[in-house]
Amino acid sequence: MPESDPLTTIVPTRWHARYRPRAGLVRLRESWVALAQIVLAASASFGIAHLLIGHAMPLLAVTVTISSLGLARDTRPAQVAQTVAGMLTGIAISELALLVLVPGWWELALVLAATLVVARFLSPSPQFAIAAAIQTAIAFMLPLGSFTGMRILDGAVGGAMAILVTALLPRNPMRQIVRDAHVVFDDVDRAMTRVVQGLRRGDRLRAERGLQRARDLHGPVARWGGSLESGQAISRVSPFLRGRRIELARLRRVHDAMDLATRNLRVVARRAHYAVEDGEARPELADVVEGIRAAAALVARVVDDSAAEQRAQAALREIAATLDPAALLPRARLGDQAVVASLRPLVVDLLVAAGEPRSDAAHEIPRV
Repeated sequence: MPESDPLTTIVPTRWHARYRPRAGLVRLRESWVALAQIVLAASASFGIAHLLIGHAMPLLAVTVTISSLGLARDTRPAQVAQTVAGMLTGIAISELALLVLVPGWWELALVLAATLVVARFLSPSPQFAIAAAIQTAIAFMLPLGSFTGMRILDGAVGGAMAILVTALLPRNPMRQIVRDAHVVFDDVDRAMTRVVQGLRRGDRLRAERGLQRARDLHGPVARWGGSLESGQAISRVSPFLRGRRIELARLRRVHDAMDLATRNLRVVARRAHYAVEDGEARPELADVVEGIRAAAALVARVVDDSAAEQRAQAALREIAATLDPAALLPRARLGDQAVVASLRPLVVDLLVAAGEPRSDAAHEIPRV
């Protein structure tokens, strides 16, 4: 563990610090599948509407496809279908409006207001209402074809193509899921490192930094969960990802256990921060937390390789057997023993993340 871990970091202020070509290349590398998916689906929508249906300029077929797929992280078929439904709602309202209105500024305001009211009534999703309003504006201001029914048909072609591509040519969610998982484990490691440093030195400031880092774990854990939900939803409809279902279920178990572990880590960090209020060093307690930090690093390897579970479980069982506050720190203050007591559920959650059933993991902790 680095003893000279800085409390502050250098922030670059030069003009070129804002532009990083390498970051752009990373974005392209991570998004090339989504870009190809959008180009393929939009081109197919245009071809179907133009060649098969006979629409000279199927603008809505293309815009609905592009807007439905997008570059967002969440590519669940249900999410795409919801966006498509919102767009088709907007197009349908504009179709009806064009039967009695001529496009103009106040007519557009009236139709947009009606669209937003109807969309907000139909769905609690803000994205649904905005998608409907955008397509209403396009369809109302740019009437296409000899009759208005062509626009809703174009929108249906674009929406169907977006859903079809999402199911048959899905974006592989595994890379994003694994990346989000490692972000969580890295942040857990940083938080525990600060807690260890605070205990080892009796440093209230470092313990406080550890507590803040533990509190900040909610966002990364939520993003990891969102990636998993998206991956599992795609695997249920895509024949190409059905083989990933077992792996996704295993990663879901790891995520759920780490969600609880991060909550317990906040309790540990809070009690450690309280314990070092007197400024005294607690090397024995720091060694215990450091051992758990090292074991958590072993659990992180489980994300990439399920074979790493046994090693992580063995390390955590060895630690769990020692977590009797009265036996581990017999002459310690009540606050120090409270830190040890808060480590017990944390170790149980880490054992579950490493693949041990929760009932068995709970029995690894000595009764007090």
